[in-house]
Amino acid sequence: MIVGAHAILYSRDAEADRGFLRDVLGFPSVDAGDGWLIFALPPSEVAVHPSEANDRHEVFLMCDDIRDFIRSLRARKVRCSPVREADWGSVTKVTLPGGGSLGVYQPKHPRPGLSTRKRTRSARGAGRAGTRPKRRR
Repeated sequence: MIVGAHAILYSRDAEADRGFLRDVLGFPSVDAGDGWLIFALPPSEVAVHPSEANDRHEVFLMCDDIRDFIRSLRARKVRCSPVREADWGSVTKVTLPGGGSLGVYQPKHPRPGLSTRKRTRSARGAGRAGTRPKRRR
């Protein structure tokens, strides 16, 4: 039985990026030994998109207010790309200390496991009134 998911971020400076997840994003962690931190994540979801090749995977974090999220990171001198509007969400890329980037988005799509009343503001109001967001392909 599946009990969770384990995402891996590869980095040229893993120690700096672990510090970012711990100190900037505030993810709780456990030390698996020798300072190797394993971080807890908020509830997650997975989607399967068509592709020309297998074994291509992406990790995005989700937030409920992308502009507030960006403001809070910029206050800590963390660079974020301009917000890009996609049919499925408002997206930014956060520059990690190790030089890589991490996608963060505010979803416009319905979220599994959330009742209509508990959906994020963006999921309820996705797209124009009376329209459904297009699926990302």
